[in-house]
Amino acid sequence: MTPPQIAQAHQRPYLSPLPRAQPAEPIQLLDPTGTLTQLGFAMSPSPDCARQLYRDMFLARRFDTEAFSLQRKGELGLWLMSLGQEAAQVGSIRALRDTDHVFPSYREHAAALCRGIVPAELLGQWRGIAHSGWDPDTYRFHIYTLVLAAQTLHATGYAMGVQRDGVDELVLTYFGDGATSQGDFNEALVWASSTRAPVLFFCQNNQWAISTPVSTQSRVGLHTRAAGFGLPSYVVDGNDALAVHEVTRQAASGVRSGSGPAFIEAVTYRMAGHSTSDDPTRYRVEAEVEQWRQRDPLTRMRQYLQGILTPKSYFDRLDDEADRLSDETRSVVATLADPAPASIFDHVYAGQHPLLEEQREQFAAYLATFEER
Repeated sequence: MTPPQIAQAHQRPYLSPLPRAQPAEPIQLLDPTGTLTQLGFAMSPSPDCARQLYRDMFLARRFDTEAFSLQRKGELGLWLMSLGQEAAQVGSIRALRDTDHVFPSYREHAAALCRGIVPAELLGQWRGIAHSGWDPDTYRFHIYTLVLAAQTLHATGYAMGVQRDGVDELVLTYFGDGATSQGDFNEALVWASSTRAPVLFFCQNNQWAISTPVSTQSRVGLHTRAAGFGLPSYVVDGNDALAVHEVTRQAASGVRSGSGPAFIEAVTYRMAGHSTSDDPTRYRVEAEVEQWRQRDPLTRMRQYLQGILTPKSYFDRLDDEADRLSDETRSVVATLADPAPASIFDHVYAGQHPLLEEQREQFAAYLATFEER
């Protein structure tokens, strides 16, 4: 099936087709075959950087696959896979400093693993035992945000605080193509642009806002939306980890220098469903999925590494490391116990509050009546 035929398959009977502006050509270093193309800029990627990015993507995919299986076995209530989007996440977060604060959406498992968040912390929310499984300040990585685009405002507000304090940091926020149609996102651009806040907006355009294709959401490339607010905007092949890394590095350098916010659109694809509650076969055709499968970010990076004579021992060690991560992911789920009922009071306020403490005592007394029976 050709791209026009795929586009036709997406048409809704109640929507009249509208002309769509030709999007900019994404910056690319590696083509889908793993060949160095340097489309957009010329550079010589570091082999060590390429191996690091591939390791991060490989481990993230193994973790993601295990979590999906755990949900299917009833160990998790829900899971949102990052399958196919590993390069966009790994390439971008590895271009930041560890002190830069990140505000994710809800699919950034690869980025979270890069920040050192372990499986037990990542799985807690999806098992339904915690609002979030990690301390945001420890990892400079905020909790997952399920309300679409809300994190873009949170990130902008935090960046305004960074700007006020004169700290040498920037803030990066992840979101999807669907979020760019939300009011919160557009308000975040207004605030970031008008205050010149040091925030980098990173859009993972995975082509689908649940069942709505990006061609229906916008008649122009998503990066042009941010450009309309005055932000320097980039569009990059989101399945090319090397290109994402370099574009993010350059954009972050500009933001950090005080030039104001910037926007990156990483063109990628959600290979799985929106979540484990979704059936993507109801709204997209297999021919489209197969086309993107040929652009798999891990495949192209592995082919590139093999082309620069990466020893087989590197891949063998990586297989062993992934096996250990899989074992840890499966075994840790059984240790994730339900929280104590009174813990609902622990995070209502940043500090103690007299009225809240009174309510806690009343609730504890209520619970004690069950023990007496």
